[in-house]
Amino acid sequence: MNQTERRETTPPFTLLMAVYGGNSLREVERSVQSSTIEQTLPPSQIVIVRDGAVQEPVQRYLDTLQSTMSVWFTAEHPDEPVPEVTIVPLDENRGLAHALNVGLQHCQYDIVARADSDDVSLPNRFATLIPLFVRRSNAAHTDEQSRRPVDVMGSAIREFSDDEDDPGQIRMLPAEGADLERYARLQSPVHHPSVVFRKSTVLDAGGYPEHSGRFEDYMLWERLMLAHARFLNVPQPLVLYRTSEAAYERRGGSEMFRDELKLQWRFLRDGFTTPWQFLRNVFVRAAYRVIPTSLRKRAYRSMTSRHNTAIATSPQPPLPPQHGRHSAAPREDARATSTSSTMPASSATSEPHAPPLQ
Repeated sequence: MNQTERRETTPPFTLLMAVYGGNSLREVERSVQSSTIEQTLPPSQIVIVRDGAVQEPVQRYLDTLQSTMSVWFTAEHPDEPVPEVTIVPLDENRGLAHALNVGLQHCQYDIVARADSDDVSLPNRFATLIPLFVRRSNAAHTDEQSRRPVDVMGSAIREFSDDEDDPGQIRMLPAEGADLERYARLQSPVHHPSVVFRKSTVLDAGGYPEHSGRFEDYMLWERLMLAHARFLNVPQPLVLYRTSEAAYERRGGSEMFRDELKLQWRFLRDGFTTPWQFLRNVFVRAAYRVIPTSLRKRAYRSMTSRHNTAIATSPQPPLPPQHGRHSAAPREDARATSTSSTMPASSATSEPHAPPLQ
């Protein structure tokens, strides 16, 4: 299928991001580039919410992004329409949930793809997710399991610290159905930086819950699941998720512990979890927040490995991202590094092991 035929059969969609003062120009530029010019199926619109003041180089980049897009697409995708860029400036940083809720009001299309401003989308991300999202949202399916339209779709993600050509652990999730419902009572059912969702479904649920600590996405998924929205995960890692040593420290501490307890109380109050699940979650998740960082790091990696083994179906991870003309050329050994790192093979269908905690 050529570019024109694909565009005629695939509905337009919006890419939604938020940037804030802690983002560097290098992170923002790489995230935008990987989610647009390097995609085999680029978005039709890009909405970036500037959540408060940002670094001056980032502001200059945002100010010229529409013209930059025109140059990029004219040079590398002359048959593709140039995505429309919408920059939404907020004077005050009020958190990611608020920024995304404002951004949703500016999304022209019902299909919205999320991207974090410091992560990297692999080139086949949208070409994999968007057509599947559309097909699985078609009510004409005869398969009972597939009959209900999909509202939220995500993918596995692969961690990296700074070098995209040296990826780390893959984080997988159950695909759908009862396994995913059970999983969601202990851990977020989708990886937020990988999701595609229906704007109308999210708005009907009230949008991202604000004043919810650091769990605005998990609380949104709870709302949607209680409203019987349908979730689906694909096993391929389609996003490189940036992590660092500091990330393990941010996952702990007294503030994170308090946010965790509030989250678990909310789930219990809403009937999303049972009293037994509440006690289990406090023991597993909240205790994870207060152990020393060195132990948290080892526990996280061990749980991730066990969890992947429990649910993996042995898909091959994709090759490292194909860099566009605006990036440095990949190292020759990068492809061997990625393809030699396969996921563990198992097809367990019982309740998953304790998953990685964020």
